[in-house]
Amino acid sequence: MKYGVLGTGDVGRTLAGRLVELGHEVVLGSRSPDNERALAWAAEAGPRAAAGTFADAAAFGETVLNGVNGRAALSALDAAGARNLDGKLLVDVCNPLAFEEGRLRLSPVENDSVGAQIQRTFPGARVVKALNTVNCQVMVDPGLVPGDHQLFICGDDTDAKARAVALVGEFGWPPERVIDLGGIEAARCTEMLMPFWITLMQQFGHAQFNYEIRRGVPS
Repeated sequence: MKYGVLGTGDVGRTLAGRLVELGHEVVLGSRSPDNERALAWAAEAGPRAAAGTFADAAAFGETVLNGVNGRAALSALDAAGARNLDGKLLVDVCNPLAFEEGRLRLSPVENDSVGAQIQRTFPGARVVKALNTVNCQVMVDPGLVPGDHQLFICGDDTDAKARAVALVGEFGWPPERVIDLGGIEAARCTEMLMPFWITLMQQFGHAQFNYEIRRGVPS
């Protein structure tokens, strides 16, 4: 399959690299065609890998993964072009976090999310929020954390969510460990987890952990 991955940070390069390892073709997109990190990644990743602009990546991919910083997601997707996203599964992995004045801040928060904003702004895309509650290494290798820990997904398109479950299944996440939270409005829940995730990472001193949800039998 052909994938477009937006973002040349750790998340984007990790996702793109794993997809290439799995035998897929990938264009890693950035704001400029001469992005040094994207070009270096493509040269190292091999013949199934290429670098280009956000628009190049979105046009190439049958599926698009958004791995840019959450605060830049809408502008990056605008550069990618709505016509290049229409009808496609768009897996939104980002979180709108930033350190401002020495404090971690999340925006939007509480009554909105970047995932929902993306779906409203690009109604032709089939947006699924996924993978944003774990470190990028755990995203593509859940075996780094022992146990039956889980991922969360949400989105308005049932078929798109099924395709997203199949995608993360290639990364090693069996479907029974993927919890569907419903429509894209639930993205605010998973995004709001991230300040808690950052606090845990600071306490643990590393990012190799995840949430495990255990359900009892209702009485």
